[in-house]
Amino acid sequence: MLHIEDLNVSYSYLQVLWDVSLHVDRGEVVTLIGSNGAGKTTLVSALFGLVPAIGGRIEFEGENISGMAPFEIVRRGLSLVPEKRELFPRMTVRENLELGAFATGRKGDPDRVFELFPHLAERQDQDAGTLSGGEQQMLAIARCLMANPRMIVLDEPSLGLSPKLVHTVLEAVERLNSEGITILLVEQNVRRALEISHRAYVIEAGRITRSGRSSEILHDEQIREAYLGL
Repeated sequence: MLHIEDLNVSYSYLQVLWDVSLHVDRGEVVTLIGSNGAGKTTLVSALFGLVPAIGGRIEFEGENISGMAPFEIVRRGLSLVPEKRELFPRMTVRENLELGAFATGRKGDPDRVFELFPHLAERQDQDAGTLSGGEQQMLAIARCLMANPRMIVLDEPSLGLSPKLVHTVLEAVERLNSEGITILLVEQNVRRALEISHRAYVIEAGRITRSGRSSEILHDEQIREAYLGL
């Protein structure tokens, strides 16, 4: 469904990604793990046309989307939940949701996201900036779903959340996948991310250094020592 081949990205004269290749098949949850500064968010930004690539190719459902504007990519069914959520704090929950559907020109289904995140239904007339961190993350995911994507990319969805809310958010990721949405998950909670994903990639210093089934990577001694402290 998503194929990234030999992707290279630089900021001015500083190269950040080197020949990154990965793929996500339809129906999968694929996790990308790596330490801070490894290149995870740069990869996501390049995928959505937010930073230019200096080489490589990105295909979504067989179409070359390299160099496309972000809104064109979203219209094709690939959506992003950004690391910093990027909500509109002075707009209500419902207004943020409506903007999620705007880029596609289609009318989203708020009832669907309210079923997934009941807390948002109770706060739909509340300004997004007054929500808790966990509620804001739920809203960011819900807004993404309003575009009716076939695949979503979640960039650090559990960042800054309590363990209980991390469980709630990642449980929602599992449910979305069970409903047919393909997911690329960039996540700092390595153990839980590997537990709910099918396959995983490890990125270090801008290069993919390891890939395989999540269960294999979860039990790899080097991964356990580097990322799980075991």
